[in-house]
Amino acid sequence: TIFRATDQWFASVEGFRDAALEEVKKVKWIPEVGENRINSFISGRGDWCISRQRSWGVPIPVFYDRETGNEVLLNQDTLTHIQSIIAEQGCDAWWKLDEVDLLPESYKAEAHKWKKGTDTMDVWFDSGSSWAGVAKGRDELAYPADVYLEGSDQHRGWFQSSLLTSVAANGQAPYKAVLTHGFVLDEKGFKMSKSLGNVISPMMMIEGGNNKKQQPAYGIDPLRLWVASVDYSGDVCIGDNIMKQTFESYRKLRNTARYLIGNLADYVPDGQEGSNAVPYDDLPSLDKWMLGRLSSTLREVNESYDEYQFYRAMQALLRFTSADLSNFYLDVAKDRLYTSAFDDARRRSCQTVLHACLEGLTKAIAPILPHMAEDIWQNIPYDKSTQSVFEGGMNSKLTEFEEYAGEQWDTILELRDDINKVLEIARTDKLVGASLDASVHIYAPEEVKKHLIGFDSDENILHPPVKTNGVDDLRTVLMISQVHLVDSPDDVSESCDDKYTMTSENGVVVGVKNASGNKCGRCWFFDGAVGPSGMLYDDLCPRCSDAVFKWEELSGQKLTPLPEPEATEPVT
Repeated sequence: TIFRATDQWFASVEGFRDAALEEVKKVKWIPEVGENRINSFISGRGDWCISRQRSWGVPIPVFYDRETGNEVLLNQDTLTHIQSIIAEQGCDAWWKLDEVDLLPESYKAEAHKWKKGTDTMDVWFDSGSSWAGVAKGRDELAYPADVYLEGSDQHRGWFQSSLLTSVAANGQAPYKAVLTHGFVLDEKGFKMSKSLGNVISPMMMIEGGNNKKQQPAYGIDPLRLWVASVDYSGDVCIGDNIMKQTFESYRKLRNTARYLIGNLADYVPDGQEGSNAVPYDDLPSLDKWMLGRLSSTLREVNESYDEYQFYRAMQALLRFTSADLSNFYLDVAKDRLYTSAFDDARRRSCQTVLHACLEGLTKAIAPILPHMAEDIWQNIPYDKSTQSVFEGGMNSKLTEFEEYAGEQWDTILELRDDINKVLEIARTDKLVGASLDASVHIYAPEEVKKHLIGFDSDENILHPPVKTNGVDDLRTVLMISQVHLVDSPDDVSESCDDKYTMTSENGVVVGVKNASGNKCGRCWFFDGAVGPSGMLYDDLCPRCSDAVFKWEELSGQKLTPLPEPEATEPVT
């Protein structure tokens, strides 16, 4: 090993070290441990060697006396002249031009006395002063910058050099926040390496490989969704299985948006001519609860974005889309969306909620999934306030709905889960098929029953309903043909087989049996009012009969029942 002693250029940090440490305290460090890391590097630093002996890089514009080698020519005149040359010709001018061309007019006569230096600037000094050429040097940008983002190894590098140069020159940090992230590993947690053959190309994930079945093209949005879904504060893994899981989440969001759009074809939002939106005060409890959940989710998403916690934002959106929307609200909304008369208040109130959910979700996913968000926006069927999803920002009203009847709806959702567990047993034994094939008997202690009283269904499906508004109704909320609230656990046991009963931890007892009555040919609810009763169609319940009558009146057409299938001879 050969060691060479070489003259170097140094910048002393001692004169502004304390000021730099004070500026560190003013910066938001994400994660917070970053503050400790950069403090440890700055507090122990005395001098900074800013010169390097390399054949490439930004030159240190200094001239040395040819005879002594010690006398240095470096002043405002020489710097200003060289700056003008480099601004016009680039850094290579230092290496290409002779001293007589690099020196200002006042020194050209003694150009033979001076020799240009060959040292280059430390690259960290170079990149560390980028705030001057970029953030501060452009009118459309701001200094200090909102955020610096790099890997967790840059506390000793770019973050530190940027801080030191900015504090030395301007007395302030060049950034308001610093965000650091870990590194990308393969699916097994190993560092990617060409020698190991485990390097995963982003373009492969986006465009796919030669065999699209084994290496499908996911597109850019699913890859962005993966980035936003992981906790970047540590190292993260990626691979085929992980991307498949991410793509399923992507499809869930996209399919939910398609469903929302598909049910808003004849909806006219509030504020537009001919609006059929339902005012908030007139909405059923279920719809107010849903809007409260939407606003709560959007507020959490906005807070997470502000904190750069993108994975929390995506978790909140996916949880809302799956648990609140798809698994519950949209599941029970199908009945009033598909079977109600077109202008029925039940249907319009649901559309009012779907409209809010669609616009809120689209705006919320736009920073992460820009192509999907714009695709959704361009396919919204009603007149929009802006041409692009990226114009206008989030409608503040969507974040202002208050949580509504949370305890009551938590109780109903727990009851729904209990009933679904018993239904699964009944389905396995082929006692019932769909949930509408069932009748449910429920005993609830007083502390639970108080949340169910206003939801007690009429004995038969009536139009208009008597006991409820037709939405806040256990029959439709649970999607069960008949729901009976009974006075004791024994009443449940007497009505239902013990195999199809269950007692929950809160003392609620539920039992399942076959529904009574006939099946409505339109909404598929079993009901005692279906059958010969003098209504328009014998195979429809009163609610569906009314909806069909209104459709026939509006369209001038008549509903033609499907013919009964012909009997066939059994195969022997």
